[in-house]
Amino acid sequence: MTAHAEPPAISMANVRAASRLLGAVGAVDLERLLPHLRPVELVRGQVLFEPGDDVVVTHFPTFRTMVSLLIVTRDGHEVEAATIGREGAVGGIVSAGSKPAFGRGVVMIGGSALAVPTAALETIKDTSPRFAELFSRYADSLLAQIMQSVACNALHSAEARCCRWLLATHDRAGDKTIQLTQEALAEMLGVQRTTVTGVIQALETKGLVRHRRGGVEIIDRAGLERASCECYAAVEGHFALMLPQVAL
Repeated sequence: MTAHAEPPAISMANVRAASRLLGAVGAVDLERLLPHLRPVELVRGQVLFEPGDDVVVTHFPTFRTMVSLLIVTRDGHEVEAATIGREGAVGGIVSAGSKPAFGRGVVMIGGSALAVPTAALETIKDTSPRFAELFSRYADSLLAQIMQSVACNALHSAEARCCRWLLATHDRAGDKTIQLTQEALAEMLGVQRTTVTGVIQALETKGLVRHRRGGVEIIDRAGLERASCECYAAVEGHFALMLPQVAL
């Protein structure tokens, strides 16, 4: 009977290169966390948790992977509250997973991630003030993003909000071409697809982006920042203040 080979160990160097948030963890604490981390592949549209689920696994998106936190209405409509890439984590950031999720966690750009039982994070938090503070600061930054999204969705135009989303995604995914359909972008912004089509066409006319099959290519990053609402700079500025060692 042939024994199954053990999966290769995850090295500290690989973890630091893959996740900016985990890269900010102290060496002793990261060493304790390593045995609990496992690499996973996430696919576009994969649901990590639904409203009401106990979130017992936390995912750290790595490299170009991106996950959205969505608020879901009773009639099935959804709107994005936060965008998370390699600078952050998705799951039981504050609680130990014993409390239900309020929203839906959905993979927007597929790719690799590191998964860890939320209970393992909580155990290290209980014994390492430095580790606990890092995740508290991240939770604060995530809350700031969610709060700013509320104001943005209520006060700013679809074009300004679209620019903000493209900039935030470019920061996190790293690619000039964002692999996301206009239909998916419309879902994130909580608008009709025809609205997004018109916005992308307007941005193309201004020379800021180029529409590609299944994605949007950023042509003029500085111009896109000027066209965005103030929310992009506000969120990124707060993140840099709270977590300068993690900021993109």
